This record gives sequence, C-alpha cells and structure tokens, in this order.
Amino acid sequence: MAKPAVSVRPYWELTFDADGDPDAGRRDRLLAGVAQHDVRDLIVFAHGWNSDRSGATRLYDRFFAPIPRLAPAARIGYVGVVWPSMRFSDEPIPDFPRAVAAEMPRRPTLDKDTRRALLETFPGRATVIEQIARLLDQQPREEPELAEFGRLVRILVEVVPPGPQALFAADTLAEGVPQSPPEMLSGPVVAVCEEFARALTYLETPDGPPDGAASFSLPNPWEGAHELLRQATYYAMKRRAGTVGERGLGRVIGQLATRAPDVRVHLVGHSFGARLVSFALRGLPKGVRAVKSVTLLQGAFSHYAFASRLPHDARAGGVLEGQHNRVDGPLVCCHSRHDTALSTIYPLASRMAGDARGVAALDIGRMLGAKWGAMGHDGVQAVPGTRSFKLADALRATLPASGCVNVDAAAVVRRGGPPTGAHSDILHRELAQLVLAAGRIH
Repeated sequence: MAKPAVSVRPYWELTFDADGDPDAGRRDRLLAGVAQHDVRDLIVFAHGWNSDRSGATRLYDRFFAPIPRLAPAARIGYVGVVWPSMRFSDEPIPDFPRAVAAEMPRRPTLDKDTRRALLETFPGRATVIEQIARLLDQQPREEPELAEFGRLVRILVEVVPPGPQALFAADTLAEGVPQSPPEMLSGPVVAVCEEFARALTYLETPDGPPDGAASFSLPNPWEGAHELLRQATYYAMKRRAGTVGERGLGRVIGQLATRAPDVRVHLVGHSFGARLVSFALRGLPKGVRAVKSVTLLQGAFSHYAFASRLPHDARAGGVLEGQHNRVDGPLVCCHSRHDTALSTIYPLASRMAGDARGVAALDIGRMLGAKWGAMGHDGVQAVPGTRSFKLADALRATLPASGCVNVDAAAVVRRGGPPTGAHSDILHRELAQLVLAAGRIH
C-alpha cells in the first residue's frame, strides 16, 4: 500500500475514469489489503465537484481525522474515491483557505484555474473551451452572440459516443423512459441566461437592493451565461457520477464481498459523490449485502430518486426506486436549508422544458423546488416510512436499522457565500459521528 496523503490508516484510493473503469492496480491493492489489515468496517467516501486529486485527498483527510478518536476500538479501513469531476474556482469551500470566492474577480470570466479544470475534465474540447472563454471575456451585447455561447456550452458537455454515460443522466423515469435533458440544455439560450442572472442577483441580495441602488436595474445576462456554463458542466458531472457508481464502485464492492465476505462497507458521498454511491447500489451483484450503511452529504440529485411514484406524475418514479433496500442498514440523507446551490440554482438547472417559464427568482424555491428539488436541500421525498431527525437528535438516538432517514444538518452545515452557500460545509465532527451511528460502528 502506497503511503497515503491522509492521516488515517489503513487508507486506500480507488480511481475511476469517466466511464467507470477502475485503475486496476489501486483496486487490487484494496482487495488484498483489507484482509491483510484485518478490517471489519470499511468507510468509502466519494467526493463531489472537485478539481484534482490533491483537493479530494485533503477533503478525505479532514473528514476522516476525528473518526479514530470517536471509535477507538473499531477495526476501520478508509477508502477515498477519485473520479473525474471539477469545481469552478470562484466557489467558496469552508475550511479550505485558498478557495475563497471573495478573492476571485466579480466579472464573469474564466479564471486560469477553472479554464485548466475544464481542459482536464473535457479532453479534446480545447477549441470549444477557448471560444467560450473569449465570449465571456468580450461579453458582446448582441443576442446572437449569447446564443452562440449556449451552443458552444452544449457541445462541450455532450456525450462522445460510444461511451455509456448517456444512460446515466436521468434521476426519474416515466413509464420506463428516462427524463429528457433539462431546459437549460434545450431551451432558448437568452431566456435561460436571463433567468440564471436573476437567480444570482436574488442570492446575492435576498433582502432587496441596498439603499440608493436602482431596484429596477436588469442583471447582466453574461452573469447568467457564466452560470449556464457552470451548471452545464455540473450536469455532465452528475451523469458521470451515475456511471462511475453503477459501472465502477458497485462492481468493486461486489468483488470485495467475494474476497472478504465479513467486511462491512459504509458508503459516504458528498454532492455528486452522493449520487455516485447511490448508483453503486444499483451496480451491486445480485445477492450482495455488504453495504451496511449509506450517508449522503448534501446530495446533488433529485429528492425523488428513490421514490416508486412521483407526487406530480403517477406514471413516473425515481431512477433508483427501491435501491435503498439493497442496504443492510439505513440510508441517511443530510440536508440543509443553507445550501443555496441546491435550494435555488439546482431546481432551476434541473427543470424540464416548459416548466414554470419566466418564474421570478424569489419564487424559484417554492415553485420549482418541490418538483425538481435536490435531496441535499430537503431530504429524501415520497418514500414511505422515511424517518426524520434534527442532527443533534440523530446523534443521541439509535437510528433506524433500515430504510431512508432524513437528517436536518442545518445546525452545522451553514457557512458559505453565493452562489453555492453551505453546499461544501461538510467538515464537521458531528457528520463523522453520524456516519459511525448510521453504520453502528463502535
């Protein structure tokens, strides 16, 4: 086992490409090492939007650090999942000092770190990325130029055949057919950019404009164009997360269950990593019951993903319908009202064509959130028997032995500025405690 970049031991990394294929050497070291180190409980953490391996390992190091003191007698092993996703560098991450949005220019351009991340995340699209960057730099007033920007963004994130990723974008199915691409990738570009710009203005000034400001001033549509680029790339990350989970991590857990049948696996995912570990359940071989708990931290996918029927459409259900039953323990979903990435921007980016056209930014959460909301905002929805707790109560109680459990983590998941709010505020001892409670790790 190579010397890890984290403080806990034993620690392994699993690395996957965008189609879910693993680094065979790292996978084999994990499969052999778990038995060698006499591991009983294996905590597997998948990051969400992220720019590089070093950022992922820093996250894992900080999150895992309190666990040995919280469960000193437990025989725990740790796994960090590394998969190709990216983060726009203007987004603040609490407890990561260099990732402070206030240090970034307010003008909606592509800074060098984000441009580099795009080039790494979308190989072969360098020309498209340079054209996108040039338009953001110039910000021409003509609507055709804004429309051209949208066309380039859609080219950037389209799936290159014959890969499997196109099969993993949907969160819901209507009579067995996956949902269509969202409005932001199919509707009129100018209107989409204007709505994103209004939403950003609302997030930055939720109490209205400051004294003396022109309350009737229109937001810059290129602010919305920049947000369109962000959300379109995150749509691609969401698609990849499902691919890596089902085709990659689920299969590795199946192999682990064969090699070390007594090891208890506990899946943890943040943001799109929550989607990844959830899709891993769908990728488990038949009969495998190795997964003893799942903890979703600010999950960036539909709150109806596990539902058998959608409240607004009896013909449709979640793409992961019933998969929580593959966990030999609870599926715990942490959510926070302070996560503005999921409460406001996510529903707007996820809505389908023709839904609530022209909605005012102030009404986005109410009108779109119920239908297109994310579980990291309000928890698992429309799954009978789901239990709900405040975080403090969940840590005092014995959590249910099975089924879905919603935990309101707003008491600790609360820091972060626009546009993402508290989405990345997950480095808390209490959340590590919750992982141990969900898995009954002592």
